Amino acid sequence: MKTILITGCSSGFGLETARYFLERDWNVIATMRHPREDLLPRSAHLRVLPLDVTDADSIRRLIEAAGPVDILVNNAGIGMLGALEGSSMTTAREVFETNTLGTIAMTQAVLPQFRERRAGVVINVTSSVTLKALPLLSVYTGSKAAVNAFTESLALELKHFNIRAHVVLPGRAPGTSFGANAKQRIQLSEAYAELTDSVFAGWAQSTEEVTEAIDVAEAVWLAATDAAPPMRIAAGADAVALSASSHDLI
Repeated sequence: MKTILITGCSSGFGLETARYFLERDWNVIATMRHPREDLLPRSAHLRVLPLDVTDADSIRRLIEAAGPVDILVNNAGIGMLGALEGSSMTTAREVFETNTLGTIAMTQAVLPQFRERRAGVVINVTSSVTLKALPLLSVYTGSKAAVNAFTESLALELKHFNIRAHVVLPGRAPGTSFGANAKQRIQLSEAYAELTDSVFAGWAQSTEEVTEAIDVAEAVWLAATDAAPPMRIAAGADAVALSASSHDLI
């Protein structure tokens, strides 16, 4: 029975992905900054462990506690909303520390065991905003685009060891807590008030298809279990449409 380690399982994509793999009888290590045992069904195949991807000691303790894993899903991430000019560098660094450097650090931590076994899969969850730019998300988009590029280069390094690396790109997911998460780091600028108001109004009135958490869980499943999945896998109807229009293969 294979083991999957998923970061950021307290809500949204991570929580649904953990549930999805549990239902298919995988061993699941679900990590959260503040572990909660009540979020997932009780199971002998489940362990809920603490993890802060920005803390090297926390990562070290997790790897020791987790033992051998077959799949790493780097899902933990934070959002940020606001025009760049009015954004603080402290917040920008926080976003990159979690979304980009946290992903790199977790990947680095599991690679020795993957390399020794000459097997393993790294799956990095990014965003479809890297396919179509949106205003007020420049810092967030930068943090996710960096992971896309990182993953593609990493895949070339790991191919010799029979280790795969993939990117899952979800679309807009109003049904998750991402919006509330991002609003904790909203950086409003009076100079960009008109733009900000129009963007928020557009999002509120949007009737376009969106991404559900189950879409991401299914994309992660494809990356984990298919013998030769695409490097980039769009998750959600809106992300699939964007990917097709940008000539990415799904």
